[in-house]
Amino acid sequence: MQDQSTHRILGGAAPALAAALLALCAGSALAAPAYKPAGAVPLGDPPFWDYAVSDPITGRVYVAHADKVAVIDGRAGKLIGNVEGIPGGTHGIAISAATGQGFTDDGRNGQAIAFDLKTLKVTAHIPADQDADGIAFDKGTGHVFVVDGDPKKITVVDPRTDKAAATIDVGEKMEYPVGSDGEVFIAGVEKRDLIEVDPRTNGVIARWPIPDCEAPHGLAVDGRNHRAFVGCENAKMMVVDTRNGKLVTELAIGRGNDAVAYDSNRKRVFSSNGRDGTISVFEEVSPDKYVQLEDIPTQVSGRTMTVDTLTGRLFVPAAERDPNSPAGQRPRMIAGSARVLMFDPVR
Repeated sequence: MQDQSTHRILGGAAPALAAALLALCAGSALAAPAYKPAGAVPLGDPPFWDYAVSDPITGRVYVAHADKVAVIDGRAGKLIGNVEGIPGGTHGIAISAATGQGFTDDGRNGQAIAFDLKTLKVTAHIPADQDADGIAFDKGTGHVFVVDGDPKKITVVDPRTDKAAATIDVGEKMEYPVGSDGEVFIAGVEKRDLIEVDPRTNGVIARWPIPDCEAPHGLAVDGRNHRAFVGCENAKMMVVDTRNGKLVTELAIGRGNDAVAYDSNRKRVFSSNGRDGTISVFEEVSPDKYVQLEDIPTQVSGRTMTVDTLTGRLFVPAAERDPNSPAGQRPRMIAGSARVLMFDPVR
C-alpha cells in the first residue's frame, strides 16, 4: 500500500508515471529476440554453397553444396546424405513430390539434374543452358523452371518425362525464381524488375519495374495476399503487389542479401544478409504493413537461407572466413567449416 507521504510526492504524476513504465515494459517485450540458436549441421568440404530449400511436408532441407546437394533432416538437425556426382556445381533445388524426384542443376555444364528422393541417386541429366542457376517448382503444372542466367533464358522441365518441355527467352539476366501455385516469379537482376511467367503458356506476361532496387537477388512470395518480397543489393527489400506491380512499401535490410524467405504460418518475412552476418525479420501486420523485429545474428557469409513453415525453423548455410584473405577480394572460407546454422522461433 502506498503511504500518504509517497502519495503527496507523486501527486497527480502517478498515472503518468505508471503509463510510462507500462510503455517501457512494452518496448522491452518488443525488443526481445524472436528467434534463438538451435544448433548447426556440419557440411564439411568444400566450403562453397548456394541456395537452400526446405520441404515442410517431409521436414527435409536441401542445400546446394558445391558439386553435390546436402540433404538434412531439418527437424532432427542431422545430415541424411548427399546427392553426388555433379561436377559443374549445384545452385538451385526443386522438389517434385508427385514423381518422387528432386531437381538441381549442373551450372557449368548447362544441365538440369534429376535425383530420386529416396535413394538420393542421380536419375537423369537434362539439357538446359549455360549458367543454370535458380530453380522453381510450379504446383499447377507440375513443371520445374530452371533459370539459365547468362543466356537469359528459362528451361522448363516436365518431371513426368525428364525432358525439357519448353525454353523461355526472357531477354535479361535473372536471379532467384519462385513458383506460387500457377504463377512463377523471377528477380530480374539486369533490368531491376520483377518478372512474371505464366507456367501454362510458358510466356512472360509481366515485368514490374522496381528501379530503386539495385541488383534484385532474393525473392519470396505471399501467394494468398499477392505480395512479392524482393531483396536488393542496396540493403532494401521491396514489397510488390503481384496483381498490378505497385510498390507497396520498402523495408531496410542488412547488407549482402542473396535470399528472402516467407513463413506463411507466422506471417514473417526474412532477409539473409551475408556481409553483415544477420537475418532481417519483419512481421506482416497486413499485406500493406510490416513491423521489424530484432535482427538474428548469424555469421558473416550466411547469404542464403530457407524456412520450415511448419516448425518456423530457419536454416542458414555459412562458413568461417579465412582471416588471411587478400584485401579487396571475395573472402576465402576455411576448409571444413561449412555448416547449416539453425534458429527456432521463441514467440
